[in-house]
Amino acid sequence: MKNSNEFMLLFRFEPNFDFKPTAEQEAQMHQAWGAFIGGLAIQEKLVSTHQLGFDGMKISADQSTNNGITRAENQTLGGNMIVKANDIKEAVEIAKGCPILTMGGNVEVRNILPM
Repeated sequence: MKNSNEFMLLFRFEPNFDFKPTAEQEAQMHQAWGAFIGGLAIQEKLVSTHQLGFDGMKISADQSTNNGITRAENQTLGGNMIVKANDIKEAVEIAKGCPILTMGGNVEVRNILPM
């Protein structure tokens, strides 16, 4: 893809540890994510993607640590994806196809700046 930029899609959702999907529901979720990720890979727009677990540690500026993950507005970061797009509008259109939206989550699209 010529003249493309990279954008990060941040996937957020409200964890529901009481929800136990059926095997069929789980298969449907895996299929939806596979189709979404695979479609981007075929178009050569996928750079990388990661799913985040629920085990984590927070380190504060004073070097103290706490077990747990950050939750804001009852949501947590569930994963991310880096995609290639011509501009943020195209990246937003890509994000609109993300399965997390059908699961009640949301996607934040951010441009990536070189360091």
